Order: sequence, then structure tokens, then C-alpha cells
Amino acid sequence: MIKKFLEKFYVALIFIFLYAPIIVLMVFSFNDSKLRGQWAGFTLGWYTELIKDPIILQSLYNTLLVAIVSTIVSTIIGTLTAIGLNELRGFKKKIILDVNYLPVLNPDIVTAVGLMGLFGFFNLKFGFMTMTLSHIVFCIPYVILSILPKLQQMDKNMLEAALDLGATPFYAIKNVVIPQIMPAIFTGALMAFTLSIDDFVISYFTTGHGFNNLSITIYSMARKGINPSINAMSTLMFLSLLILLVVINKRSKGTVEALSEEI
Repeated sequence: MIKKFLEKFYVALIFIFLYAPIIVLMVFSFNDSKLRGQWAGFTLGWYTELIKDPIILQSLYNTLLVAIVSTIVSTIIGTLTAIGLNELRGFKKKIILDVNYLPVLNPDIVTAVGLMGLFGFFNLKFGFMTMTLSHIVFCIPYVILSILPKLQQMDKNMLEAALDLGATPFYAIKNVVIPQIMPAIFTGALMAFTLSIDDFVISYFTTGHGFNNLSITIYSMARKGINPSINAMSTLMFLSLLILLVVINKRSKGTVEALSEEI
């Protein structure tokens, strides 16, 4: 009993440590004061100010645009790469996996400077395109790593049976493989989306004049003092991602149950 109680106590402490800053941020988004750490009453004023602030709204639009485009592209490329990689064996597969791990383990600052130099070498105009390409590059490895375990759990006899019955490789992948790994694809897409929204270092080095995402805007504001409207924005983004996570988990569960019934 004591051991179980201590385990639950330690888990509760970990969750408190992780989420206490977010809870404080959410509470002070309703604070009728610009001073942090001083409660002056309840207000929705900062949410009103958020709607009226063109800089924050433009940054939010840029952030979501880059995140959506990079998520879609990286999920498609990562899914196809993971399917092909799963069919490899031996030394080739090990080499490609090791190469895929490099962007994950590599410090963001190294990746950012490398991408900045690459775009400069090709004389690309820094802005939306370079930032989006950068986000696609560092999201793809995470998508691959999210999908590969699910592919390894899949029954390979189903794919071989579909090919033996006359299905083309494209038809077999679309109607046999993809439905079975759909939960992993959603997980990889969600991870890519959150990584893109959260990124600062790579975005900072690969953006151009006049194109900023939220992380760069918040960093710029921090020099003069962060506007409390950022607390309101962070609260809305956290709740949106939480709702998205719940919906995807329910959808993934429904997909697994449907596949189990068909099998």
C-alpha cells in the first residue's frame, strides 16, 4: 500500500511540476493587471486586446500557415518514407535510420545555421518559403519515427495477400497499409504540427524581414516587456491543442476498433 501510494505521489508531483507554469499562465490571462505575480481582479480585457492587436494576429496567421503546410507535406513524405524503409533489411536500413536520427539528436542551432547557409547558397529569398522548408525538414524524422513502430507491428501477410490477389502496389498501400497505420499517421502529424508551432531557433535563422511567427514576435516583445495578451494567446493555443489531441485519440481508437472488427 505504501509503495503504491508513493508511486502515485511521485507521478502527481511530476505532473504538477510540468503543468503548474501553464496553469499560472492561464490564470493570469484573466488578471486585471499588467504586473506578473500580482492579482488585481478578474477581466477578459486581454482577450479583447488580443483580437485588436494586428501584430499578434498576423504572427498567429503566419504560424498556423507554416504549421499546416509543413505538417501536410512532412506527413506525406514521412509516411511514404517509413513504408519504404520498413521493407528494407540489413545494413541499408541501419544506415538510413541512423541518418534519420541525426536531425532529432542534432542541436537546433546547428540545424538552423546549416539551413540558413544552404538557403543563402541557393540565393533563396528568406521568408515564408524558407521557414516552411525548414519546418518540413526537421518534422519529417519525427513523423518517420512515429510511424515505423506501427508498421513493424502490422501483419505483413495482409499486404502480400492483397498483392497475390491482383492488387497494384499503390492500391495495396492505400487500402491495406494506410488504414492499419492511420493512428500512427495522426500521431506523427500532431507531433509535426506542435513542433512547428513551438519552434523558435530554426524559425529565427531562416525567416526574412516582415515575416514573423508567434515565437519570434514574443521574443521581440520580451525586450520591452511581454504584453499580457500573450498569456491569452497561449491559453487559447493550449486549449485548442488539448481539444485536438482528445479528438485525434478518440478517432484513432475508433479506427483501431473498426480494423479489429474487419480482421
